[in-house]
Amino acid sequence: MVDVGEKSPTRRSARASALVAMQPETLRRIRSSEVAKGDVLEVARLAGIMAAKRTSDLIPLCHPLALESIEIQFDFPDDQHIAISAVVKITAKTGVEMEALVAVTAAALTIYDMCKAVDRGMTIHRVRVDEKDGGRSGHFLRSETDPTPDERP
Repeated sequence: MVDVGEKSPTRRSARASALVAMQPETLRRIRSSEVAKGDVLEVARLAGIMAAKRTSDLIPLCHPLALESIEIQFDFPDDQHIAISAVVKITAKTGVEMEALVAVTAAALTIYDMCKAVDRGMTIHRVRVDEKDGGRSGHFLRSETDPTPDERP
């Protein structure tokens, strides 16, 4: 674990995202609450929040943090994708990028779990940090033109 004892607490935030691809019928069922296991998006939201709070239990060497805010949103860019976004905030000596990444990943995995009986071909894509602020390294904002690893030459 990195020693953060000498650092001063600062306001920090991180925004991460993920994309879940599925059949149009699967997305239609999610949006109209026709999935047998229940309200997919609300369960996924809770899973993401719970996972963010437990990041240090899941990722070795992450500091346990008392998170102050976790927001998870779902958007529908087309009829085959759910875009997941998580924003995590804290005043602390270390950042919350891992907590935001764990939040979107757990939300995406929950969507898969709740819908796998309908669509086993779902895939989870583009899990990434989109923005972070605070701390010594300052502000990072991913450019919309930044290629994802699968787009790099």
